[in-house]
Amino acid sequence: MNAVADKNLPGTDAQERGLLRFITAGSVDDGKSTLIGRLLFDSKGIFADQLDAISRARHKRTVGDMIDLSLLTDGLEAEREQGITIDVAYRYFATPKRKFIIADAPGHEQYTRNMVTGASTADAVIILVDVSKVKIDEQGRAELLIQTKRHSTIAQLLQIEHVIVAVNKMDLVDYDRRVYDCIVAAYQEFAAALGLKDIHTIPMSALAGDNVVVRSEQMDWYDGPTLIELLESISVYDDEHAAALRFPVQLVARHNGHEANDFRGYMGRIEAGTVKKGDRIVVQPGGHSATVKDILTLDGSLASASAGKSVTVLLDEYVDISRGDMLAAADAPAAVLKNFCADVCWLSEEPLDLRRKYWLKHTTRQVAAKVTGIQSLLDINTQQRQEGTELKLNGIARISLTVQQPLAADAYDAVRATGSFILIDEISHQTVAAGMIRLD
Repeated sequence: MNAVADKNLPGTDAQERGLLRFITAGSVDDGKSTLIGRLLFDSKGIFADQLDAISRARHKRTVGDMIDLSLLTDGLEAEREQGITIDVAYRYFATPKRKFIIADAPGHEQYTRNMVTGASTADAVIILVDVSKVKIDEQGRAELLIQTKRHSTIAQLLQIEHVIVAVNKMDLVDYDRRVYDCIVAAYQEFAAALGLKDIHTIPMSALAGDNVVVRSEQMDWYDGPTLIELLESISVYDDEHAAALRFPVQLVARHNGHEANDFRGYMGRIEAGTVKKGDRIVVQPGGHSATVKDILTLDGSLASASAGKSVTVLLDEYVDISRGDMLAAADAPAAVLKNFCADVCWLSEEPLDLRRKYWLKHTTRQVAAKVTGIQSLLDINTQQRQEGTELKLNGIARISLTVQQPLAADAYDAVRATGSFILIDEISHQTVAAGMIRLD
């Protein structure tokens, strides 16, 4: 854990510098949208017509001719009028070293579900801390805001690997190093108790552009990387590449079912591991074994394919396989579950009703499910689990579920793609919860 980010930046291998998905989070008015706008502006990621449009915007919140960079992501009319972020806004930009997808998540507690949605695919999270809102006592102990703790807890819950703490608005405290050090010390202590590991901290001013893309002349005491340098160097090597094969079948492809030598391929996206010709696989949840005959793409046959690749797999044996089944490594299959526990974030305005039935969507499989009980509710503000009988909007709880047909799944901690699911209301067809399977 770094109080000041190390100059020896992580992830320098070219293979680890692929597309980086990251999310910004923080309390209300911490400067999330302004930070993204500054990143886009200073990295030349804004078109001239966009710059002209925001410079003439009627909801700008800056003085004089200064451009309100937050308007680049606060796209909804209600957001611009209120000066807040409501929806998750996605922006794309690139530098000579890397491509990025940014998700700007709302800071309000009532939009926790929006942050969970935006963070579910993120490789890194930037948690903004507004120095002007943090109280520091005479002993130098800083009191972190509730939303800082809330968003850090969600990052830990969703297993986001990299956490960047952007100590923002340093210009409001005259770039005082003592204030920065007090906040970093408080966050280090909190993060250690929470279990966060790869943490980097950067003092900055998004409005003035200090340490975002350009190094600050006001903070010569900071010798770490700027934000863009850190983002360019973070490793995005996916642990799923080293995991056992997980291949949910999306479609069974056939050319002509009336021919004896009919083509039969199983199409889908490899969610974990690597598949090679000649590999022994097991079809789950059924349990039948087969051998990989060929691996096809639009570019032709492949000897092997790894996580993230969409392919068509051919088998030597004829096995009963349909959409929703999973091809897994024969020597390391997934767990087959009918009763299990999961952490869920409740997304619906209607609270959980244990009497209702839901559809559970897991990879390409959809089964009927029933929530049999609430084991505990997570108080994100205190990070404590407590007893409870009601799960409401934005609530996070550990629940017990029973599914009508077995699922081939992994713990979310092991493989995110095969350890996650959503619950769908059987009547309204609305997504009511996002879940993470726990097998401990």
